[in-house]
Amino acid sequence: MTRLLALVVFLFSIFWLVPFLISVTGRWNFYFTLTSVALLSVASAGVWLTFYIGRINIGQGAFALIGAYVSAILVTKAGISFWVSLPAAGLFAGLVAVLIGLPILRLRGVYFAMITLVLTEVVRLAALALPITNGAKGIVSIPLPSELSIFGITMIPDFSTMENSKLAFYYAACALMVVCFASLYRIVNSRLGHLCRSMQQNEELAASVGVNVAHLRVIVFAISSFFGGLGGAMFGAIAQSVYPSSFVVKDSIDFMLNCFLGGLGYVFGPMLGTLTLYFGWDLMFELGKYQLLVFSSVLILLILVLPNGLLSIRLGWIRRLTR
Repeated sequence: MTRLLALVVFLFSIFWLVPFLISVTGRWNFYFTLTSVALLSVASAGVWLTFYIGRINIGQGAFALIGAYVSAILVTKAGISFWVSLPAAGLFAGLVAVLIGLPILRLRGVYFAMITLVLTEVVRLAALALPITNGAKGIVSIPLPSELSIFGITMIPDFSTMENSKLAFYYAACALMVVCFASLYRIVNSRLGHLCRSMQQNEELAASVGVNVAHLRVIVFAISSFFGGLGGAMFGAIAQSVYPSSFVVKDSIDFMLNCFLGGLGYVFGPMLGTLTLYFGWDLMFELGKYQLLVFSSVLILLILVLPNGLLSIRLGWIRRLTR
């Protein structure tokens, strides 16, 4: 009952209270900020899932870039609706993850981490070289998402006809975030999640009782990359363009930091971590050239003081809601 009440409050806040406060204050730029936080948290959720099986993923930016390009190509060159290209982008990113994961996920964790570290740069260089991605010029003038109709009933209106497309993207990003984190919560509390937890504790012991460890790693990595592809595709639609530099190695590191900051032991850790990291960086903008130094010092201090993330602060009701 407590969790249901918390869910209702959360949904009420993001879908009604926040838009109401923004309309009252006239701070329309917050729509883009909060939309970015929602999408970054989706990509970070995928990274969290790979941490859940005891693997360090520093390559989520690669799959976000893949998702952005796949969606942009399908929309601009094939004339496919954005709402169809969105899951297609996630599925393609997941397929690439399977092809990459089959050989390398059999290796020890340190090798997997090092390989994922270079993935983002590899995808960026591929985007520069491939003709279909238009090289350094990128893909521009991506149309806004069109109307989505099911059996003649309009489910989502054409964004280009809306007076405020920022609000529409905000709702779409928040809806995507809610669906992704609900799916993540369900995965963690399913049989698959229990198997992942057994791998995290002792892979040899899990394998000895019949768990196909290598197979399970690939599945989790594919789901993780699927989340990254979804986030990247939505970012491309918002910016109406995608370039090889849209996602770089720094973004992959930030996705990982979001998980550490929020808490690796909590499903909703990436969401809180993304919100804190994003606004924390902006709040220190006034520090000028000392911004990066102070920001890094604060992050290191937080990790030292709260090694299990912000959600590990000993407030019983928070722990019950977020586990």
